[in-house]
Amino acid sequence: MAILHIQPVSSLDAPELALYRTLKRVEEHERAGVLVAANIKVIKRLLASRFTVVSALLTPAWLEKLEPQLRARPEIIGVYVADQKVLETITGYKLHQGALAVAKIPPLPDLETLLKNSPRPLLLAAVEGIASAENLGAVVRSCAAFGAHILIIGETCGSPFQRRAVAGSMGTIFEQPVVRVENLAETLMALRVRGMRCFAAHPRPGATKLAHADLRGDCCLVFGAEGPGLTANALAACDEMVEIPMPSHMNSLNVAVATGVFLYEATRQRE
Repeated sequence: MAILHIQPVSSLDAPELALYRTLKRVEEHERAGVLVAANIKVIKRLLASRFTVVSALLTPAWLEKLEPQLRARPEIIGVYVADQKVLETITGYKLHQGALAVAKIPPLPDLETLLKNSPRPLLLAAVEGIASAENLGAVVRSCAAFGAHILIIGETCGSPFQRRAVAGSMGTIFEQPVVRVENLAETLMALRVRGMRCFAAHPRPGATKLAHADLRGDCCLVFGAEGPGLTANALAACDEMVEIPMPSHMNSLNVAVATGVFLYEATRQRE
């Protein structure tokens, strides 16, 4: 059972509230090795996860609702309680819900370990150039929804642990295996050496239609940001370009939507 240190707060002066005062400065959270959950569904998933919970900032009503789950945790948790208006003063923006929580970002597993421990056939997704935290979070959510064993995040992407990314994932970041790599193209080439096929989601003349791509074996689906798409290096590291058939006046989808469509098709073929 967790030990809860419950403390009423009425201002933003307390030093222990510093992480809540800096919600818009995501780099500070990255350096501190923490993430902030600012959505009640995300907080509930956090409390059910293996992530270490540091503290929570709640209205009295949410403390009453979340206290059983908080007390079921194994760690010591600081719980700060204030009414909605005080919470909004502390955070600096209007909250849709009166609940926030801070957790530690655990060390990410290495790709080799995940590959060895994942069931076959492997289904991986990889992303490049995604700067939007909301889009990256939605990609995580699609991966979790359709059973991707691993999400590989390339060197030009933002962090999936930013507040907006965590919210966009609806807390599935606490469950979805994720790895960051320093060179996505080299990682894709290494996967191909292992016998895995890498499919670039890239709508270009001559690309294979999605329904005609064989996604039943070990494969990695590779996505770039809407607009620029995948870089030449990433494309060169893939076996095949694949596209979602669309009318001629439509040439792309939001990357999170495209990820969901590709992963659904892979799941459909495997069933």
